[in-house]
Amino acid sequence: MASTIHPTAVVEPGAKLGENVQIGAYAYVGPRVELGDGCVLHHHANVEGLTTLGRENEIYPFACIGMKTQDLKFKGGSPGTRIGDRNVFREYVSVHGATKDGEWTVIGSDNLLLAYGHVAHDCQLGSHIIASNSVGLAGHVIIEDHVTMGAKSGVHQFCRIGAHAMLGAMSKIVQDVPPYIIADGNPAIARSINKIGLERHGFTAERQEAIKQAFRVFYRAGYNRTQAFERMHAHTLAQTEDFQRFLVFVEKSERGVVAGR
Repeated sequence: MASTIHPTAVVEPGAKLGENVQIGAYAYVGPRVELGDGCVLHHHANVEGLTTLGRENEIYPFACIGMKTQDLKFKGGSPGTRIGDRNVFREYVSVHGATKDGEWTVIGSDNLLLAYGHVAHDCQLGSHIIASNSVGLAGHVIIEDHVTMGAKSGVHQFCRIGAHAMLGAMSKIVQDVPPYIIADGNPAIARSINKIGLERHGFTAERQEAIKQAFRVFYRAGYNRTQAFERMHAHTLAQTEDFQRFLVFVEKSERGVVAGR
């Protein structure tokens, strides 16, 4: 199916458009942009830089995707942005390209980024992420799959958020957040496992119990980190998928993980 481009939109020579792309009034598509089939740019949407979007992404008014990094270490070249399929970028969301030549800011598929959110240079986002209004991600942040971030939460540069975690609204994240937990506060601390989120994603009672045990040993048993790691490795559930994922995440953390209560 042919694409539909409003007469007032600007699509620079060199831009590559898939089939059935819709570009609204006063939208802008830069010369090095590639839009996959079925992408929709609402009026005043902006995609520029060395930016590739997959299929069926939707970009709302005044969102800015693929713009030059704000990082003062930028020295030129062609860093860029790579985005998967079926993502929604609501109004005024900004996603910046990487800082160094040949590197990328990456966003997976099926993500929902609500109004006024920001994804900074070199972030690596997985899939099925929900970022509520005004969520801010600093440079080099890693967000794994199925993470939910409450409104106005902010993540410090180089932090990592594990899969199926939830960040409370207005939380300040300055260390890594292990998978499967709820982190909340300023600065954020580990509150509990993300029970409702896990249930919604089909985690069985057995899987939830393994996660609960990992959380208890690491956060609630009163051990220091070295003792906790020893006891987690010796635990009867240590080789189950979710327990192991939690353990590997906290052991490999470079910034340290959020504290418990």
